Amino acid sequence: MAGNKDKVKFVCSNCGAESPRWLGRCPVCGEWNTMEERTEKAASPAVRPLAALHASKNPMKLSAIQTGKHDRLPLAMPEVDRPLGGGLVRGSVILLGGEPGIGKSTLVFQICRAVSGLGERVLYCSGEESEIQIKMRADRLHMDGERCFVVSGADMNDVITEAKRLKPALLVIDSIQTMYLGETASPMGSPNQIRDCTALLVRLAKEENVAVLIIGHVTKEGNLAGPRMLEHMVDVVLYLEGDRSYQFRILRTVKNRFGSTAESGLFMMGGEGLKGIEDPSSYLLRGRGAGTAGSIAAACMEGQRALLAEIQALSVHSVLAVPRRIAVGFDYNRLIVLLAVLEKRARVPFSQEDVYVNVAGGFKVRETAADLAAALAVVSVKWDVPVPAGLTALGEIGLTGEVLPVSHIGLRLRECVRMHMTSFLLPEGNRKDADAFFAAHPDAGRQVAYIGKVGEALALLKAAKA
Repeated sequence: MAGNKDKVKFVCSNCGAESPRWLGRCPVCGEWNTMEERTEKAASPAVRPLAALHASKNPMKLSAIQTGKHDRLPLAMPEVDRPLGGGLVRGSVILLGGEPGIGKSTLVFQICRAVSGLGERVLYCSGEESEIQIKMRADRLHMDGERCFVVSGADMNDVITEAKRLKPALLVIDSIQTMYLGETASPMGSPNQIRDCTALLVRLAKEENVAVLIIGHVTKEGNLAGPRMLEHMVDVVLYLEGDRSYQFRILRTVKNRFGSTAESGLFMMGGEGLKGIEDPSSYLLRGRGAGTAGSIAAACMEGQRALLAEIQALSVHSVLAVPRRIAVGFDYNRLIVLLAVLEKRARVPFSQEDVYVNVAGGFKVRETAADLAAALAVVSVKWDVPVPAGLTALGEIGLTGEVLPVSHIGLRLRECVRMHMTSFLLPEGNRKDADAFFAAHPDAGRQVAYIGKVGEALALLKAAKA
């Protein structure tokens, strides 16, 4: 019959976009020669929609549903429990992404060790490493293997069978791009294979009440490889970020059905795995020398926590027709905007200067609240005027040169006071909240200046030299 014919379509191998005909360039991601022919067959019973599993059940009152006290597994790893919303939720599917070599497998092994320490079983399935290689990694992390079971293979049906037999509390898939289903007529790692394998894992998690942790590869743009639908199918999406040249790592929450997406975990990579950082401000400011031009501490928000990071700047005369602008840990486009505002609104020329901005320690500033601190660092090194010791600045700089208020001013100021900052340059728009904070935390040696324009901050910096 015509309705039973296989459907031919073209799928982008980079982003998973579909088209009824071949295209030289993907209309979604813009990559060339990535459209591959696929034959779509009728979905097998193994991967039927998850909603059909409970279609025969009668509706229940929300008040009558009992969650129970054992539905979440606290891992006793604060920097992991925080992004997860308090621990692993039984029956949830978690997707962990990150660049190669950033520490994904190391973090997953430490999570397995924590779950095993609670007396629960763990099943680790790897399509990339042999049992011996997995054992070597576990020995390096001093992992007790009595409650951790290992399967080396890429057949998803075998994984599902073993998971149902062992009934673990946690199932780990390393990685989803290496798994395949024989029923799916697509090569390993294709969008169809990834989608169908993930659908089976989601079904297993809900039926057996097993927490499933999936490791995913990322593309060169930093996005998870495979169809975008993958992130919609799972319950939690985490990214492990950092620069391999530094020890600093951040576990960010992109999606979480069981907690806030504003939380993150901070780690330091060592010889025995990832270690949570209890005091990130002290870690990022270690070795910072006072009285050096081009250096200032800025209070930044990482999730719901405030921390202090050192922003360094260097400005030298350029011998090029187009001066260099290099930013490490700071948004490059934001740096270009700040230099333009400083030249136009504050009359500080940078058109003949090479400008370099770096955030020490491997931390990346993702918010505009550090604009004023970055501007002061750049002007400080150009004028060769050291920023006074103990001074920090907060504020977003607009195109007209005004200093705009920032969010979470109380959390930022509390962290500054804890780190012994004594002088503050704050936006005029934060005066009310800041005055209330300082009234509740009196300190005779504290100096506060509220500014409305970036030129006012530069005038105070010039006065410090005099």
